This record gives sequence, structure tokens and C-alpha cells, in this order.
Amino acid sequence: MTRKEQKEERRQKILMTALDLFVERGFHETKISDIASAVPMSMGLMFHYFESKEVLLLELVKLGLESSNTTSKMPPMPPELFFEKFLEQLFEFSSSSPWVFNMFVLMGQARRPGMPEEARALAMTVKTPEMTAGIIKEGQKSGVFREGYPLQLSTTFWAAVQGIMEEMAVNKSYKAPDPEWITGMLLK
Repeated sequence: MTRKEQKEERRQKILMTALDLFVERGFHETKISDIASAVPMSMGLMFHYFESKEVLLLELVKLGLESSNTTSKMPPMPPELFFEKFLEQLFEFSSSSPWVFNMFVLMGQARRPGMPEEARALAMTVKTPEMTAGIIKEGQKSGVFREGYPLQLSTTFWAAVQGIMEEMAVNKSYKAPDPEWITGMLLK
């Protein structure tokens, strides 16, 4: 492994450790020394990678924002299949990459007042409900989705997904529900 690869691997280890601790203890209750100790590495070396806890949070929110844009990368498909296929992929990916559960929790936390403003402002740019409201509107036109405000239906759907991902983050024995159960709230 090259020096550059080792450095990137260490950087990722710091990020994932911080993610775990921020979710487990909360951002404000987690000290940079807690992260360094859990990695493990010295605080001096930790500051070589990230100059502060706030910078670490900001990097994690950027990663979460990038991940939240995956809905726009789905191939074209009928509206009634879009949400179910997306959830199948999300649950499958999350089971092999459990950090995704924690990322949902962190992104929810980052949007709350009291969080560092730069990270909060960035987290507030997540527009998944707005992006998928158009798909719901399409499904309403074709008669497969229930009537109602598309943005409200989309927001409700994603709130359910958020809750499921949070439960899976804290309760390791909880298994992902059948995607049809969740998409059923959209169907006529």
C-alpha cells in the first residue's frame, strides 16, 4: 500500500469513527480526544487530518449530501417501481455498509438548530423530497399513486425511511421491512 493510500485509509477511519461517536453520543458530547482514542491515534496526528471537530462534521455532512443524491442516479422506470427499487437498493447496500444507517441519523441531527452553522446550512440543502415529488406527481397522473400534495406525500415517505434507518442504526437486530410496506403509503 502506498503512503497516499495509507493516508486516505486513515482519513476514512477517522471519519467513520467520528460518525459512530457523533451518532452514539451526540456531536456536542463527543470530544476530539474521544475520536482520537477510538481510532486509535494521537491527538496531534488527528489534527494533521482534521483541524477541528467541526471540520470533521462538515466532511461527514458533505459525504451525506453526496449520498442523498443517489435518487437522481436511478435509471428511468415507472413511478410505481421507482420507490420500491430505490428502497431495495438502499436496504441491500446498508446491510453491507452499516455506516449508511448512521449517516441518516447524523444528517437528521445536523439539520437541527444548535449544530455548527456551516454544517447545518449544508445539511439543509438536501432536497430528496422535492426531487421525488415530481415522480409522485407522474404516478398520480397515471392513476397509481393516491391523491394529495406530491411534496407532502414525498416528505412523508422520506420521513418513514428516515425513521426506519434510525431504528436500524440503534437496534442492530431490527431488520429492514419489506419495501412494499413503505411504498404502499403512496399507492391508491
